[in-house]
Amino acid sequence: MRLLNKVSVITGAGNGIGKATALKFAREGAKLVVCDLGDAAAETVQQIRAQGGNAIGFSVDVTNKEDIRAMVSAVLATHGRIDVLVNNAGIVLDAQLKNMTDEQFDKVIDVNLKGTFLCTRAVVETMLEKKSGVILNVSSIAGVYGNFGQTNYAASKFGVIGMAK
Repeated sequence: MRLLNKVSVITGAGNGIGKATALKFAREGAKLVVCDLGDAAAETVQQIRAQGGNAIGFSVDVTNKEDIRAMVSAVLATHGRIDVLVNNAGIVLDAQLKNMTDEQFDKVIDVNLKGTFLCTRAVVETMLEKKSGVILNVSSIAGVYGNFGQTNYAASKFGVIGMAK
């Protein structure tokens, strides 16, 4: 149990890679903080608890500073620390560059890149104070090589890679 009692916040954990990560962290003994939009986190929390794991869920829009602040404050009040942040929340809005709207570009950048920044900024102070913590940023091979029809997505994931470096 490599993550025994590690307080682990995972964004975008209602489905896909985030959900799989949360379930794996739970099997490794982590205390999970499952974050996603609306009620998406509830099923992941229920699965973790059904398997004997420890999890709480939060509705968090990673582009909303107040959502993030409220979640971090609640986690710190409950657990006193955050040991791991997994910045997984992300979206894809594919379109050829010539057809991509400003809104499509901005939304993907806001969720995938700025959301990573906002969540990291929200936890980094407590990690520095404790002199402990790990931040894992989920990116994509599209951030290295690009992908046709994914100008916005590739740019966001390249930014995540650069931020981590």
